[in-house]
Amino acid sequence: MEIKNVLVTGGAGFLGKAIVKKLLKKDLNVTSFSRIFYPELEMMGVMQVQGDLADKKAVLNAVKKIDAVFHVAAKPGLWGPFEQFYQTNVVGTQNVIEACFKNKVSQLIYTSSPSVIFDQYDMENVDETVPYPSKYLAPYPETKALAEKLVRKAAQDGLNTIILRPHLIWGPEDNHVVPGIIQRAKSLKQVGRKDDLVDTIYVDNAADAHILACEKLLENPSLSGNIYFISQDEPISKWVMANAFLEAAGLAPIKGHVSGRTAYFAGMLCEAVYKIFRIKEEPPMTRFAAKELSTSHWFNISKAKKDLGYYPKVSTQEGLERLKQWLSTSG
Repeated sequence: MEIKNVLVTGGAGFLGKAIVKKLLKKDLNVTSFSRIFYPELEMMGVMQVQGDLADKKAVLNAVKKIDAVFHVAAKPGLWGPFEQFYQTNVVGTQNVIEACFKNKVSQLIYTSSPSVIFDQYDMENVDETVPYPSKYLAPYPETKALAEKLVRKAAQDGLNTIILRPHLIWGPEDNHVVPGIIQRAKSLKQVGRKDDLVDTIYVDNAADAHILACEKLLENPSLSGNIYFISQDEPISKWVMANAFLEAAGLAPIKGHVSGRTAYFAGMLCEAVYKIFRIKEEPPMTRFAAKELSTSHWFNISKAKKDLGYYPKVSTQEGLERLKQWLSTSG
Protein backbone atom coordinates (compact mmCIF):
# COMPACT_ATOMS: atom_id res chain seq x y z
CA MET A 1 0.00 0.00 0.00
CA GLU A 2 1.22 3.47 -0.83
CA ILE A 3 1.02 6.24 1.76
CA LYS A 4 -0.03 9.64 0.41
CA ASN A 5 -2.07 11.34 3.12
CA VAL A 6 -0.56 11.69 6.58
CA LEU A 7 -1.89 13.17 9.82
CA VAL A 8 0.37 14.53 12.56
CA THR A 9 -1.27 15.32 15.89
CA GLY A 10 0.42 18.37 17.37
CA GLY A 11 1.97 19.26 14.02
CA ALA A 12 2.89 22.75 15.24
CA GLY A 13 4.73 21.45 18.30
CA PHE A 14 8.47 21.08 18.65
CA LEU A 15 8.79 17.48 17.48
CA GLY A 16 5.58 17.53 15.47
CA LYS A 17 6.76 20.35 13.24
CA ALA A 18 10.11 18.64 12.64
CA ILE A 19 8.23 15.55 11.48
CA VAL A 20 5.90 17.65 9.32
CA LYS A 21 8.85 19.28 7.53
CA LYS A 22 10.40 15.91 6.70
CA LEU A 23 7.08 14.53 5.47
CA LEU A 24 6.60 17.53 3.19
CA LYS A 25 10.01 16.91 1.65
CA LYS A 26 8.71 13.48 0.64
CA ASP A 27 5.86 15.17 -1.27
CA LEU A 28 3.19 13.77 1.02
CA ASN A 29 -0.11 15.47 1.79
CA VAL A 30 0.23 16.48 5.43
CA THR A 31 -2.54 17.43 7.85
CA SER A 32 -2.01 18.69 11.38
CA PHE A 33 -4.50 18.25 14.21
CA SER A 34 -4.18 20.90 16.95
CA ARG A 35 -6.38 22.97 19.21
CA ILE A 36 -5.71 26.22 17.34
CA PHE A 37 -4.83 27.41 13.84
CA TYR A 38 -1.15 28.08 13.03
CA PRO A 39 -0.33 30.51 10.18
CA GLU A 40 3.19 29.03 9.96
CA LEU A 41 1.79 25.63 9.04
CA GLU A 42 -0.51 27.21 6.46
CA MET A 43 2.49 28.88 4.82
CA MET A 44 4.17 25.48 4.65
CA GLY A 45 1.19 24.04 2.78
CA VAL A 46 -0.09 21.94 5.68
CA MET A 47 -3.81 21.27 5.99
CA GLN A 48 -5.10 21.96 9.49
CA VAL A 49 -7.93 20.55 11.54
CA GLN A 50 -8.77 22.17 14.87
CA GLY A 51 -10.02 20.22 17.84
CA ASP A 52 -9.27 18.60 21.18
CA LEU A 53 -7.83 15.09 21.37
CA ALA A 54 -10.42 14.26 24.02
CA ASP A 55 -13.20 15.11 21.52
CA LYS A 56 -13.93 11.80 19.76
CA LYS A 57 -15.87 13.39 16.88
CA ALA A 58 -13.13 15.94 16.19
CA VAL A 59 -10.46 13.23 16.07
CA LEU A 60 -12.61 11.01 13.86
CA ASN A 61 -13.07 13.90 11.44
CA ALA A 62 -9.32 14.61 11.34
CA VAL A 63 -8.47 11.00 10.48
CA LYS A 64 -10.80 10.74 7.49
CA LYS A 65 -9.03 9.81 4.24
CA ILE A 66 -5.71 9.45 6.08
CA ASP A 67 -3.25 6.65 5.33
CA ALA A 68 -0.89 7.01 8.29
CA VAL A 69 -1.03 8.82 11.63
CA PHE A 70 1.86 10.17 13.69
CA HIS A 71 0.38 10.65 17.16
CA VAL A 72 2.84 13.11 18.67
CA ALA A 73 0.60 15.46 20.69
CA ALA A 74 0.45 15.00 24.46
CA LYS A 75 0.13 16.95 27.67
CA PRO A 76 3.65 17.15 29.17
CA GLY A 77 4.73 18.55 32.50
CA LEU A 78 5.63 17.55 36.04
CA TRP A 79 2.59 18.98 37.80
CA GLY A 80 -1.14 19.35 37.43
CA PRO A 81 -4.46 17.53 37.96
CA PHE A 82 -4.30 13.87 36.94
CA GLU A 83 -7.56 14.17 35.02
CA GLN A 84 -6.13 16.79 32.67
CA PHE A 85 -3.23 14.51 31.76
CA TYR A 86 -5.61 11.55 31.49
CA GLN A 87 -8.00 13.28 29.10
CA THR A 88 -5.28 14.31 26.66
CA ASN A 89 -2.84 11.44 26.94
CA VAL A 90 -5.13 8.47 27.51
CA VAL A 91 -8.59 9.39 26.23
CA GLY A 92 -6.97 11.27 23.34
CA THR A 93 -4.89 8.24 22.36
CA GLN A 94 -7.91 5.95 22.60
CA ASN A 95 -9.80 8.33 20.29
CA VAL A 96 -6.93 8.29 17.79
CA ILE A 97 -6.86 4.48 17.84
CA GLU A 98 -10.62 4.18 17.33
CA ALA A 99 -10.49 6.71 14.49
CA CYS A 100 -7.69 4.70 12.85
CA PHE A 101 -9.76 1.52 12.97
CA LYS A 102 -12.93 3.20 11.70
CA ASN A 103 -11.09 4.91 8.84
CA LYS A 104 -8.99 1.85 7.99
CA VAL A 105 -5.73 3.74 8.51
CA SER A 106 -2.67 1.81 7.33
CA GLN A 107 -0.52 2.52 10.38
CA LEU A 108 -0.05 4.48 13.59
CA ILE A 109 3.32 5.75 14.81
CA TYR A 110 3.03 6.68 18.48
CA THR A 111 5.41 8.99 20.37
CA SER A 112 5.87 7.68 23.90
CA SER A 113 8.55 8.40 26.52
CA PRO A 114 11.16 6.41 28.47
CA SER A 115 9.57 7.84 31.61
CA VAL A 116 6.87 5.17 31.29
CA ILE A 117 9.33 2.58 32.63
CA PHE A 118 11.22 4.82 35.09
CA ASP A 119 11.26 3.05 38.47
CA GLN A 120 13.00 5.85 40.44
CA TYR A 121 16.37 4.09 40.28
CA ASP A 122 19.34 4.19 37.90
CA MET A 123 18.52 2.80 34.46
CA GLU A 124 21.71 2.06 32.56
CA ASN A 125 21.81 0.49 29.10
CA VAL A 126 18.34 -0.98 29.60
CA ASP A 127 16.34 -2.27 26.64
CA GLU A 128 12.67 -2.51 25.68
CA THR A 129 12.07 -5.61 27.82
CA VAL A 130 12.08 -3.57 31.05
CA PRO A 131 8.58 -3.77 32.61
CA TYR A 132 6.38 -0.89 33.70
CA PRO A 133 6.86 0.09 37.36
CA SER A 134 4.13 -0.48 39.93
CA LYS A 135 4.16 3.15 41.06
CA TYR A 136 4.52 6.56 39.41
CA LEU A 137 5.40 9.88 41.04
CA ALA A 138 3.71 12.11 38.47
CA PRO A 139 0.67 12.02 36.18
CA TYR A 140 2.64 12.48 32.95
CA PRO A 141 4.59 9.18 32.98
CA GLU A 142 1.61 7.30 34.40
CA THR A 143 -0.80 8.49 31.70
CA LYS A 144 1.77 8.01 28.94
CA ALA A 145 2.20 4.42 30.15
CA LEU A 146 -1.55 3.86 30.05
CA ALA A 147 -1.65 5.30 26.53
CA GLU A 148 1.27 3.14 25.42
CA LYS A 149 -0.58 0.06 26.65
CA LEU A 150 -3.60 1.07 24.56
CA VAL A 151 -1.40 1.27 21.46
CA ARG A 152 0.08 -2.15 22.20
CA LYS A 153 -3.41 -3.60 22.51
CA ALA A 154 -4.41 -1.93 19.25
CA ALA A 155 -1.53 -3.75 17.57
CA GLN A 156 -2.84 -7.04 18.92
CA ASP A 157 -6.26 -6.14 17.54
CA GLY A 158 -4.88 -5.60 14.03
CA LEU A 159 -3.74 -1.98 13.77
CA ASN A 160 -0.19 -1.66 12.47
CA THR A 161 1.66 0.38 15.09
CA ILE A 162 5.14 1.28 16.24
CA ILE A 163 5.92 2.95 19.57
CA LEU A 164 8.95 5.24 19.89
CA ARG A 165 10.51 6.41 23.15
CA PRO A 166 12.71 9.48 22.53
CA HIS A 167 14.45 10.89 25.59
CA LEU A 168 15.04 14.61 26.28
CA ILE A 169 14.43 16.04 22.81
CA TRP A 170 16.29 19.30 22.19
CA GLY A 171 17.39 21.65 19.42
CA PRO A 172 16.37 24.90 17.71
CA GLU A 173 12.77 25.94 18.44
CA ASP A 174 12.75 23.84 21.62
CA ASN A 175 9.95 25.13 23.84
CA HIS A 176 10.53 22.93 26.85
CA VAL A 177 13.95 21.54 27.83
CA VAL A 178 16.35 24.30 26.74
CA PRO A 179 14.08 27.26 27.68
CA GLY A 180 13.48 25.70 31.10
CA ILE A 181 17.20 25.51 31.77
CA ILE A 182 17.87 29.02 30.47
CA GLN A 183 15.04 30.59 32.46
CA ARG A 184 16.30 29.02 35.68
CA ALA A 185 19.99 29.58 34.94
CA LYS A 186 20.69 31.71 38.01
CA SER A 187 18.96 29.38 40.47
CA LEU A 188 19.91 25.98 39.02
CA LYS A 189 21.91 23.58 41.14
CA GLN A 190 23.33 20.16 40.35
CA VAL A 191 21.30 17.41 41.98
CA GLY A 192 22.86 14.12 43.06
CA ARG A 193 26.00 12.67 41.50
CA LYS A 194 27.92 14.67 38.95
CA ASP A 195 28.88 11.68 36.84
CA ASP A 196 25.47 10.10 36.17
CA LEU A 197 24.61 9.67 32.50
CA VAL A 198 21.45 10.29 30.49
CA ASP A 199 20.35 9.93 26.90
CA THR A 200 19.23 12.89 24.82
CA ILE A 201 18.11 13.21 21.22
CA TYR A 202 18.42 16.05 18.74
CA VAL A 203 15.02 16.95 17.32
CA ASP A 204 15.85 16.17 13.69
CA ASN A 205 17.14 12.74 14.68
CA ALA A 206 13.90 12.08 16.55
CA ALA A 207 11.93 13.11 13.47
CA ASP A 208 14.08 10.83 11.29
CA ALA A 209 13.27 7.90 13.57
CA HIS A 210 9.55 8.54 13.17
CA ILE A 211 9.80 8.62 9.37
CA LEU A 212 11.90 5.44 9.41
CA ALA A 213 9.32 3.73 11.63
CA CYS A 214 6.59 4.58 9.14
CA GLU A 215 8.61 3.34 6.17
CA LYS A 216 9.87 0.15 7.80
CA LEU A 217 6.42 -0.75 9.14
CA LEU A 218 5.04 -0.42 5.62
CA GLU A 219 7.77 -2.73 4.32
CA ASN A 220 7.52 -5.18 7.21
CA PRO A 221 4.15 -5.30 9.04
CA SER A 222 5.58 -7.93 11.40
CA LEU A 223 7.24 -5.03 13.26
CA SER A 224 3.80 -3.94 14.44
CA GLY A 225 3.48 -3.58 18.19
CA ASN A 226 7.21 -3.07 18.69
CA ILE A 227 8.66 -0.46 21.03
CA TYR A 228 11.95 1.32 20.33
CA PHE A 229 14.20 3.56 22.41
CA ILE A 230 15.82 6.26 20.24
CA SER A 231 18.60 8.64 21.24
CA GLN A 232 21.90 10.22 20.26
CA ASP A 233 23.44 6.84 21.15
CA GLU A 234 25.90 8.85 23.24
CA PRO A 235 25.07 8.91 26.97
CA ILE A 236 26.28 12.11 28.60
CA SER A 237 26.29 13.70 32.04
CA LYS A 238 23.08 15.69 32.34
CA TRP A 239 25.06 18.49 33.94
CA VAL A 240 27.58 18.61 31.10
CA MET A 241 24.65 18.80 28.70
CA ALA A 242 22.85 21.47 30.72
CA ASN A 243 26.01 23.57 30.83
CA ALA A 244 26.39 23.11 27.07
CA PHE A 245 22.89 24.55 26.62
CA LEU A 246 23.79 27.48 28.89
CA GLU A 247 27.02 28.07 26.99
CA ALA A 248 25.08 28.08 23.71
CA ALA A 249 22.94 30.83 25.23
CA GLY A 250 25.99 32.78 26.40
CA LEU A 251 25.30 32.07 30.07
CA ALA A 252 27.51 30.92 32.95
CA PRO A 253 27.59 27.26 34.00
CA ILE A 254 25.58 25.85 36.89
CA LYS A 255 26.94 26.54 40.36
CA GLY A 256 26.06 24.82 43.59
CA HIS A 257 25.01 21.29 44.42
CA VAL A 258 22.36 19.50 46.49
CA SER A 259 22.02 15.81 47.26
CA GLY A 260 19.35 13.71 45.65
CA ARG A 261 17.83 13.06 49.09
CA THR A 262 17.60 16.78 49.83
CA ALA A 263 15.99 17.44 46.45
CA TYR A 264 13.46 14.65 47.04
CA PHE A 265 12.53 16.04 50.46
CA ALA A 266 12.17 19.50 48.94
CA GLY A 267 9.93 18.00 46.25
CA MET A 268 7.70 16.39 48.88
CA LEU A 269 7.44 19.67 50.74
CA CYS A 270 6.69 21.68 47.59
CA GLU A 271 4.01 19.24 46.46
CA ALA A 272 2.32 19.34 49.86
CA VAL A 273 2.29 23.14 49.97
CA TYR A 274 1.05 23.47 46.39
CA LYS A 275 -1.75 20.95 47.02
CA ILE A 276 -2.86 22.56 50.28
CA PHE A 277 -3.02 26.03 48.76
CA ARG A 278 -4.19 24.75 45.34
CA ILE A 279 -1.40 26.51 43.50
CA LYS A 280 -1.66 25.75 39.78
CA GLU A 281 1.88 26.74 38.76
CA GLU A 282 4.53 24.04 38.60
CA PRO A 283 6.52 23.77 41.86
CA PRO A 284 10.25 24.54 41.78
CA MET A 285 10.86 20.89 42.69
CA THR A 286 8.79 17.68 42.71
CA ARG A 287 9.57 14.13 43.80
CA PHE A 288 9.59 12.96 40.18
CA ALA A 289 11.96 15.74 39.13
CA ALA A 290 14.27 15.00 42.06
CA LYS A 291 14.48 11.33 41.10
CA GLU A 292 14.98 12.14 37.41
CA LEU A 293 17.75 14.62 38.21
CA SER A 294 19.59 12.34 40.63
CA THR A 295 19.66 9.11 38.62
CA SER A 296 21.15 7.77 35.41
CA HIS A 297 18.80 6.89 32.58
CA TRP A 298 20.21 5.80 29.26
CA PHE A 299 19.01 3.11 26.92
CA ASN A 300 20.17 0.45 24.49
CA ILE A 301 19.03 1.40 20.97
CA SER A 302 20.32 -1.75 19.23
CA LYS A 303 16.77 -2.77 18.38
CA ALA A 304 16.07 0.54 16.61
CA LYS A 305 19.31 0.19 14.67
CA LYS A 306 18.52 -3.35 13.60
CA ASP A 307 14.81 -3.04 12.76
CA LEU A 308 14.52 0.58 11.67
CA GLY A 309 18.01 1.32 10.42
CA TYR A 310 18.08 4.26 12.84
CA TYR A 311 21.37 6.05 13.47
CA PRO A 312 21.60 9.69 14.62
CA LYS A 313 22.60 11.75 11.58
CA VAL A 314 23.17 14.97 13.53
CA SER A 315 25.89 14.69 16.18
CA THR A 316 25.49 16.30 19.58
CA GLN A 317 28.24 18.82 18.76
CA GLU A 318 26.64 19.79 15.46
CA GLY A 319 23.28 20.05 17.17
CA LEU A 320 24.73 22.38 19.81
CA GLU A 321 26.19 24.59 17.07
CA ARG A 322 22.77 24.79 15.41
CA LEU A 323 21.17 25.54 18.78
CA LYS A 324 23.67 28.30 19.47
CA GLN A 325 22.98 29.92 16.11
CA TRP A 326 19.23 29.73 16.65
CA LEU A 327 19.48 31.21 20.15
CA SER A 328 21.61 34.08 18.88
CA THR A 329 19.10 34.95 16.16
CA SER A 330 15.87 34.27 18.04
CA GLY A 331 16.74 36.19 21.18
